[in-house]
Amino acid sequence: MSEEKKMTLDKFEEACEQVKKVTLETKLMYSDYFSAQSGNKVYLKPENMQRTGAYKVRGAYYKISTMSDEDRKKGLITASAGNHAQGVAYAARQYGVHATIVMPTTTPLIKVNRTKALGAEVVLQGDVYDEAEAYAKKLAKEKGYTFVHPFNDLDVATGQGTIAMEIFKELPTVDYILVPIGGGGLVSGVSTLAKLLNPKIKVVGVEPSGAACMNASIKEGKVVTLPGVNTIADGTAVKTPGDKIFPYVQENVDQIIKVDDEDLVVAFLDMVENHKMIVENSGLLSVAALKQLRCKDKKVVCVLSGGNMDVITMSSVVQQGLIRRDRIFTVSVLLPDKPGELSRVSGVIAELGGNVIKLEHNQFVSINRNAAVELRITLEAYGTEHKTQITQALEEKGYRPRLVTTQI
Repeated sequence: MSEEKKMTLDKFEEACEQVKKVTLETKLMYSDYFSAQSGNKVYLKPENMQRTGAYKVRGAYYKISTMSDEDRKKGLITASAGNHAQGVAYAARQYGVHATIVMPTTTPLIKVNRTKALGAEVVLQGDVYDEAEAYAKKLAKEKGYTFVHPFNDLDVATGQGTIAMEIFKELPTVDYILVPIGGGGLVSGVSTLAKLLNPKIKVVGVEPSGAACMNASIKEGKVVTLPGVNTIADGTAVKTPGDKIFPYVQENVDQIIKVDDEDLVVAFLDMVENHKMIVENSGLLSVAALKQLRCKDKKVVCVLSGGNMDVITMSSVVQQGLIRRDRIFTVSVLLPDKPGELSRVSGVIAELGGNVIKLEHNQFVSINRNAAVELRITLEAYGTEHKTQITQALEEKGYRPRLVTTQI
């Protein structure tokens, strides 16, 4: 690979100067909560607070800044699940050129609307990123547009890597940087610059378990394509990582952690309650991975890559987070079908500070209604210990409580 095509310190420094023109300052935030949970000193890099709501504006703007006027004037096109879309749309508007964005049909509405609001033309095509990309490249060939890849481009990755420079300037003694992985543009840029600045820094990539294309590729020693992806982390739902940036990941990323969707749900709730911040599921990968990090008393930076999340998804994730933390649960009890029984059950719960959300009364659980009817109670609790106290109290009163799946 020629020197011009490599990610070098000179190019990173140039990118840092360029992206300053369009980025907001996202200073590190120390997290008491995640530090206590992990046994490390945890800092958050809140790119969810970045212009356009994600780090992607960095790579998009730097890439477009390196183009000739001729290529820019042809019009730009890209494929994206949302964050790169907004980055390209914003950068294109800064240069006064037209941008077309192909987005998967599953893209959250907030990302579609914000991309349109930045002046870009949006085309919805395909169920996942890879299908949207194939269509975008087809349009680029047909109409002569200049394609801006969201991750498999060294200039784009260099722009994303400017995050590492900012981290290093604020916290030069950083030990670990945790970075979400979709196609690999962010982690390749951050890890490459981090190693150039200090080879001792450990860079950990984090993927959703249902879309772990980079982990699979590292194991095979070459880029591989997953047969499919299934994750709530839509921004990192990629089947094939970038082949151009893959060698940088192989060389500079020390470890890749896989995170289940269930852990992202809980991480979202933790972030909202403890930091009052909205971070999208993909952006939470780094935080969710903390419990798998095998180190203590280290300075750890978690890159929160984005915060673009629609309200319906947000509501669903909060509810599921409360359920998984035993803050909401459903218990089934059997009681005689006679006056006063419901009041007695409610009294047991009230005495322990539980708050009833929903009741479901089933008279047909037994042919002998005088012997037993079923009452399903969905209630709020303070957590697992409180939940156990309530169920034990119901057991002691003879109601034979049985925990069931909560449906809100």
